Amino acid sequence: MATKFSKETYLYWYELMQLIRQFELKSEEMYKMAGKIRGFFHAYIGQEAIAAGCMTATQADDPFITAYRDHGLALAKGVSANACMAELYGKATGCAKGKGGSMHFFSVEHKFFGGHGIVGAQIGTGAGLAFAEKYKGTQNVVLCYFGDGAARQGMLHETFNLAMLWKLPVIFICENNNYAMGTSIERTSNVIDIYKLADAYEMPADKIDGMTPEAVHDAVARAVKRAREGDGPTLLEMKTYRYKGHSVSDPQKYRSKEEVEEYKDQDPINKVASTILDNGFATQSELEAINARVNAIVDESVKFAEESPWPDDSEVLKDVYIDQNYPFIVD
Repeated sequence: MATKFSKETYLYWYELMQLIRQFELKSEEMYKMAGKIRGFFHAYIGQEAIAAGCMTATQADDPFITAYRDHGLALAKGVSANACMAELYGKATGCAKGKGGSMHFFSVEHKFFGGHGIVGAQIGTGAGLAFAEKYKGTQNVVLCYFGDGAARQGMLHETFNLAMLWKLPVIFICENNNYAMGTSIERTSNVIDIYKLADAYEMPADKIDGMTPEAVHDAVARAVKRAREGDGPTLLEMKTYRYKGHSVSDPQKYRSKEEVEEYKDQDPINKVASTILDNGFATQSELEAINARVNAIVDESVKFAEESPWPDDSEVLKDVYIDQNYPFIVD
């Protein structure tokens, strides 16, 4: 199958999606080993194409902010597997110094601003980041992710109103995996096409196949171009699917095994692998070499986390309140 995307792009997508997939599988394995990883744990398995497509349509300085299903996007933005796994373990070498855990990954260095545990709260914060970028006169665009459950929060509507009024450079990305915590969209709203919520604010919006990085890339690239040109926000509803439960403890009684298997037939990693092979971008043995490299990175992250120190007791109250001597700069 011919494609407009390059060999390098497909190989990048494949390796990134494999890294996310294998990291999540290994993390889930370590979670189930008593005492290794504690607290809540929400896997990104099945949604990898969104992270991959967004990365090739944006620049390194474009901030990302998301909800608590955050491991995949953190890895995509360049936070190391070591720092991510250490954070899951609660170790001092984690990306949030071991204080955030699974739901609160964070890295200023990589322009990854969370990881937020309160449903929908990051939508307003994402617009705030975009306001800051506009105020500072940068050309950066914020990608603000949330799930279909968060689309029912009042924060979304207040934020959409101001984002359009102020023409903020933000792309609102709804990762619609159909069930929020465990309730289908059809049971929670008369509006089941989430992208239509933008109509009330005359915000451009679209519904995208979130199981293919090609479609994600194209949609995000259009929205980012619009934002960089000063024309404001876009809402993109990415239709996707999580192969695992809402969290590790989710029994998934609200959906059938047959439904899950049907979606696995659309697996984004398999699709990209097929395109790579069909176009001669790589051989099966070369893909297997990528898989081996990814597995080594993930295995090393576990070793790193196991051997890393726990945070010192002196860290308990640090990073909670801002220092009163913080040098605020007012223009």
